[in-house]
Amino acid sequence: MNTVLVVDDDSEIRDVIHVYLRNEGYHVIEAADGLEALNVIKKTPVHLVILDVMMPRMDGIKACIQIREISNTPIIMLSAKEEDMDKITGLMTGADDYMIKPFNPLELLARVKAQLRRQSLMGKEEFNSLIIIKDLIIDKAKHSVTLKGNHISLTPLEFSILELLASHPGQVFSSEKIYESVWREPYGYSDNTVMVHIRNLREKIEESPRDPNYIKTVWGVGYKID
Repeated sequence: MNTVLVVDDDSEIRDVIHVYLRNEGYHVIEAADGLEALNVIKKTPVHLVILDVMMPRMDGIKACIQIREISNTPIIMLSAKEEDMDKITGLMTGADDYMIKPFNPLELLARVKAQLRRQSLMGKEEFNSLIIIKDLIIDKAKHSVTLKGNHISLTPLEFSILELLASHPGQVFSSEKIYESVWREPYGYSDNTVMVHIRNLREKIEESPRDPNYIKTVWGVGYKID
């Protein structure tokens, strides 16, 4: 049984999410702020986190950053803010998805299922080879990346994007194609999700993110790794 951690200072919102998740067979743990969430994650195996942004004591952005230091568990962030920058900030801290309040509980449930399905598929795939590009080594079996011998910590989505590009050297992938290949769902709309994850990847693996050595931009088309 998958365990979902629901983090929100509004008990009514937690209760609604809890009911929908429980009815689908998930085990649900609740937390009222980021500090409670971190304590849970340190003590209990959690398969997915639903994390509100605006909370007392520790907000969702700070909590997401600290969760990412100890876990690659998928994170869906919730926020009442609609500005594009809030979404970008959430994704840049390591979140895998983002929803604006008020939200449809059925849509949230669908996104939970999509994230857990993606995690399950990743866990079942077995690879027997390394991808070596210059000083970058991608171990598909261990889902690990090293650069010049140093381990690079990536989120599951960042790893999947890097693996996709590196597995097809020279091939240009549009944002739409990357989204559909990695998220395993229709693109459907235009946003900055892929761009933000590419930016995060470059910050981690490029000596100069503005002049990348690995992930190249083909303007007006997409991204590639030579």
